[in-house]
Amino acid sequence: MAANNRRMSGKKGAQVGSGGQRRKGLEGKGPTPPAEMRKGHKKNRVATAKAKQTARRPVARGRGGKSPSELVVGRNPVVEALREGVPASTLYVQQFVDNDERVREALQLAAERGGINLMEAPRPELDRMTNGLNHQGLVLQVPPYEYAHPEDLAEAAYDEAADPLIVALDGVTDPRNLGAVVRSVSAFGGHGVVVPERRSAGMTAGAWKTSAGTAARTPVARATNLTRTLEAYKKAGITVVGLAADGEVELGDLEALGGPVVIVVGSEGKGLSRLVGETCDHRVRIPMPGGAESLNAGVAAGIVLYEAARRRS
Repeated sequence: MAANNRRMSGKKGAQVGSGGQRRKGLEGKGPTPPAEMRKGHKKNRVATAKAKQTARRPVARGRGGKSPSELVVGRNPVVEALREGVPASTLYVQQFVDNDERVREALQLAAERGGINLMEAPRPELDRMTNGLNHQGLVLQVPPYEYAHPEDLAEAAYDEAADPLIVALDGVTDPRNLGAVVRSVSAFGGHGVVVPERRSAGMTAGAWKTSAGTAARTPVARATNLTRTLEAYKKAGITVVGLAADGEVELGDLEALGGPVVIVVGSEGKGLSRLVGETCDHRVRIPMPGGAESLNAGVAAGIVLYEAARRRS
């Protein structure tokens, strides 16, 4: 009897419920991350190795040089950059990040485009990369932009048996204005944009976004000295036209727009610098019956490019 009692004393009583834990364990954990993001996967190891090689590789210089690489930081900026086709080399995703819609969309866009390394990194590493900015677990690396040489723009036009139509920017520091000019040059059949190497907007992610993808097919050249570059264009038989509110010639009267021309646009506040203004063959004004004091660079360039394209058609 004692043995029976001992056997029965080991018998389990009523089981306590799991509180839904088993059911939760059966629930899905969202879509499977891409192979490049799965630790231990062969593609993850390859992507990691490529990213390290890219980081160690010295920046090559082209005819017009290259800009530094750039980081786009934060969930909304990263998603917008990927949507707009901004070039990207690596998408960094924080380990154990909250997987919301923007994170999923960023991963999907990067995977669909191809050629973008997906890297998982701890938060301290992303904090270090971004100098403590609020990255929200997403950082996109934009590779250096390879600038053309100013001579390349004219040569490309002559290769097409066309008169060069080029825009040069003098003192324009807003990347969005540069992007808008690139877009207008592309729309009206221009051959490229020239920017000074210093004190000027460059082809950043913001400029790429404003260009609406046209920067992929419209070259931007960088000039060490804009005045000397304009003089070289003049020696090559290209007319240099500067936009100025007090210009001697009105836009509609300028016959030179029908031939090889470089249109120089200054900053909205200061206009053309003195040396650049003196280098121009013509200083032209855009009539503004509404009385506005000035136009931003993107709008002004678009108006003159339209007039040039109209005369060439």
